[in-house]
Amino acid sequence: MQQAQAVDLSAYPNLTMVLLGMKVTRLVGVRTLLGFGNSLGTMARSRPDGLLHHETFLWRLNHVGIRQYWRDFEALEQFTRSEPHKSWWRSFSRDPAGTAFWHEAYQRGGGMEGIYLGLPKPIGFGAFAPLRARTGGYASSRQRLKQGMG
Repeated sequence: MQQAQAVDLSAYPNLTMVLLGMKVTRLVGVRTLLGFGNSLGTMARSRPDGLLHHETFLWRLNHVGIRQYWRDFEALEQFTRSEPHKSWWRSFSRDPAGTAFWHEAYQRGGGMEGIYLGLPKPIGFGAFAPLRARTGGYASSRQRLKQGMG
């Protein structure tokens, strides 16, 4: 029998984990999901600065999940504000093409946040916490993480 092991995260004081999900809500969304998967695979193989680990899994047949570990929030934020992610997100948030999308971010040092786009039923934080418009203090992930600390 193998002995249980624990992880030592002392070298990662600012570790940030992101859970992402894309759910097919209409048939056209299958194509959107497949394109998204190809893009994510390319991104994971290119290893943007700060991405420590990326894994993909299946929540359900129509719902794909991704878990990413980032060295710190700054590296994650730099990636999301650079191309091609920046243009993809702008386009996708205007028209999710038959899919719904969500992400939740968790910081080792504290702070959690989530966004949800087009989900037919709330999940994650949205299943129990009030949902707000992504405006003002809730417009960016950085702002939402600070709000989540309060």
